[in-house]
Amino acid sequence: MKSLLFFLLAAVFEIGGCYAFWAWLRSGRPVWYVVPGLLSLVLFALCLTRVEAPYAGRAYAAYGGIYIASSLAWLRGVEGIHPDRWDFVGAAISVVGALVVLFGRR
Repeated sequence: MKSLLFFLLAAVFEIGGCYAFWAWLRSGRPVWYVVPGLLSLVLFALCLTRVEAPYAGRAYAAYGGIYIASSLAWLRGVEGIHPDRWDFVGAAISVVGALVVLFGRR
């Protein structure tokens, strides 16, 4: 589904953009890390506007669950930290909530 693809892309760009600032301010990386981070945050915003939802607030609410799950994938893939079972349970709950928000009968 097109919306899911844009949610996933938005998550990667948002997490990547925020991580660039984290790397600069918390991990001692050089300030130029912010430049690709800013570009990544712009791409995040563009992706989120491509989601097939009639209202921005509903798209953002649904995105929250996808963001949580994607953040745990980032934790494992980029930072090398293994999420624990409670991370997985919380992510599953948030993804189910996102699906209810996005596809619930209206």
